[in-house]
Amino acid sequence: MSDDHTSSTPTPAPSTSRLDAGLEAEIAEALGGRSVDDLMSVPNRAAAPKSGGRQMRTGRVVQVHGQDVFVEFGPKSQGVCPLAHFEDPPALGENFDFVVERLDPFENMLILARPGQVTKAAFGDVEVGQLVEARCTGMNRGGLEMEFAHHKAFMPAAHVDLRHIEDISIFIGQKFPCEIIELKKEKGRMVLSRRKVLERDKAEKREQLMAVLEVGQQRTATIVSVQPYGAFADLGGADGLIPISELAHERLRHAKDAVKEGDVVEVKVIRVEGSGKSIKITLSRKAVMADPVATAMKDLQEGATVTGRVTNLTEFGAFVELAPGVEGLVHISEITHDRLPNPVATLRKDEVVNVKILSIDEKKKRIALSIKALKDAPARPEREHRGGGGGGGGRGGRGREREEPMVERAADPAMQKLLSRFGAGSLKGGLGSVPGDTKSGNKVPK
Repeated sequence: MSDDHTSSTPTPAPSTSRLDAGLEAEIAEALGGRSVDDLMSVPNRAAAPKSGGRQMRTGRVVQVHGQDVFVEFGPKSQGVCPLAHFEDPPALGENFDFVVERLDPFENMLILARPGQVTKAAFGDVEVGQLVEARCTGMNRGGLEMEFAHHKAFMPAAHVDLRHIEDISIFIGQKFPCEIIELKKEKGRMVLSRRKVLERDKAEKREQLMAVLEVGQQRTATIVSVQPYGAFADLGGADGLIPISELAHERLRHAKDAVKEGDVVEVKVIRVEGSGKSIKITLSRKAVMADPVATAMKDLQEGATVTGRVTNLTEFGAFVELAPGVEGLVHISEITHDRLPNPVATLRKDEVVNVKILSIDEKKKRIALSIKALKDAPARPEREHRGGGGGGGGRGGRGREREEPMVERAADPAMQKLLSRFGAGSLKGGLGSVPGDTKSGNKVPK
């Protein structure tokens, strides 16, 4: 048989009816009694919206049976979610958001989970973005050694918590929810993150908090970070800054002198600025604390004598502590009756002294004190009388300490001429006499 004859012989076409019948038989066997519409109603993983690498769908509760909640996404698409994923048993007809874990091909049922809930699955069924519960079995320089479904996993130190933890060994032996951030099943490699779970939880709480947060509210917060300029406190979803000036009524050198990480404190919201993720919250701790200075100042009275400790010496005076947080100033002019070049000449730091309260300014929280007011002034020698009413010794009334004796004027030619003309008795009135003045006793020349 030649090649030309073979190639020219047409191959009989299969029967269209027989082909259709074969396909129908295969489809019917694959469907197992289901229709093509049922298959089309199964969600498309590539097109469905994602949440952490998994599908997110909204469904309606149609039945609660035992520990399972049956959900309907459409007339021909159903799923099942553990009842434990609900805080309270859901009501029939109520809508919820669900995460699609996988499809059970035998039951044609979607295996669901509530967002943020941990699912128990085998190693072969998990995927990136899924929440799982794993146990910490050890640690190394890079992070924590974890175990999930009898398979080893790893958690980098940066993914252990929202903030840096100095000693991550505290997690050894603990079991906690994690998110799968890297998975290579063929190599048995799994990388987990606890931080991702905390971030998601905090984002939800932040949204709830910001919906009700207002200036003037008093709230309970946890100190999460202490810096020289203040402390950051977690309000339960959002962090706020407590400036160092708002940590306590007394003056602080460092915020750590008032609080430490982990402290639970009461705070008042004094400012909320910005919007969205850039919101800045300013808090005050001292606004909800009793002012010890104001309380102590009410027990002090002007004119009272009290005992205090010298806390600081300056060029203009000395600060004396009268009670914890309550200080008064002894001005340099009130330290002693003598003139001082500097307070250190008579006082030293931490010395205990008796002082008299001169004045109290509660608004400015200032107290004026005096040490010399409790001491008698030293005796001084009396000054001798100054003559001429203080006007004869120089300008400005500053006279000589002692009057000099009067010296008779010498009989010079001018004086002799006057005496010969008027006579010695005619000059008794002094230079203020005028001719014709009989009261002064002067003689009027003829």
